[in-house]
Amino acid sequence: QVQLVSSGGGLVQAGGSLRLSCTASGSAFSRCTMGWFRPAPGKEREFVATITWTGDSGYYADSVKGRFSISRDNAKNTGYLQMNSLKPEDTAVYYCAAVLSFGRYLRERDYAHWGQGTQVTVSS
Repeated sequence: QVQLVSSGGGLVQAGGSLRLSCTASGSAFSRCTMGWFRPAPGKEREFVATITWTGDSGYYADSVKGRFSISRDNAKNTGYLQMNSLKPEDTAVYYCAAVLSFGRYLRERDYAHWGQGTQVTVSS
């Protein structure tokens, strides 16, 4: 079982930056693919970014590519989402997620473990 706690959200002006953290309990995190999602009205949660357990590279939604960066530190059982050049449309609750598998997973249903979410608000 993997339990996730996300943090780092807040209020920031457009163009600003935030770094979200996702800390996991247990030793399985280092064998998990990790992702970040945000709500999409009437749909599954919207994919934002994902990274495999090797941490070599991330994969991003087109809407955040070039602005957001996903990373992880397995020794600390923690994943990160660095968010730069924030826009008002990035305002959302951001959820981290993990699945005990290796691969590129882009759908909410692919993930078994979820954090509680952290609010990001970007003012114009």
